Amino acid sequence: MALVVVGGGRRSGKSRYAHALASAHGPRLAFVATMRPGDDEENPDKIAAARQERGSGFVTFEEPLDIAGILEQRASQFDAIVVDDLTVWVSNLVMSGAGDPETEAARFLALAPNCGTEVVVVTSDVDFGFPVDSAASRQMRRVAGLVNRQAAETASRLYWMVFGIPKRIR
Repeated sequence: MALVVVGGGRRSGKSRYAHALASAHGPRLAFVATMRPGDDEENPDKIAAARQERGSGFVTFEEPLDIAGILEQRASQFDAIVVDDLTVWVSNLVMSGAGDPETEAARFLALAPNCGTEVVVVTSDVDFGFPVDSAASRQMRRVAGLVNRQAAETASRLYWMVFGIPKRIR
């Protein structure tokens, strides 16, 4: 199967498009949620809205750190898996100190295109936003930019969302 990357800015329609791409591969769908409810007071509401938007057609795995592990253990059970959001995942890795983010990204990106199912990854651009000051924020932005670039290079299809409209890059 393939690795597909859907990138763009906040609220650009990335997740909705990723759901549609995954749904085209069959009825057995999984969703890997990387957002942790307790990290921000708004996260529980964001998570509830995301669940409602994707509907009951997806089996959800809440996994903030080991997304490669989900692919290793579960890929054969699904026609497509959506991982939402790669940038949040990188932030989780950087902030938790659980493993080297670049090593974990290499593990995931080696596995995703070869796991036997369509893997659709949602990610956000990290350099169209606000300036960041803390060392951890700078590290997160550096690693997320690197991982986004590596994901785009690995992907067989790459989309950029512009105001809810997908633009195929490759």
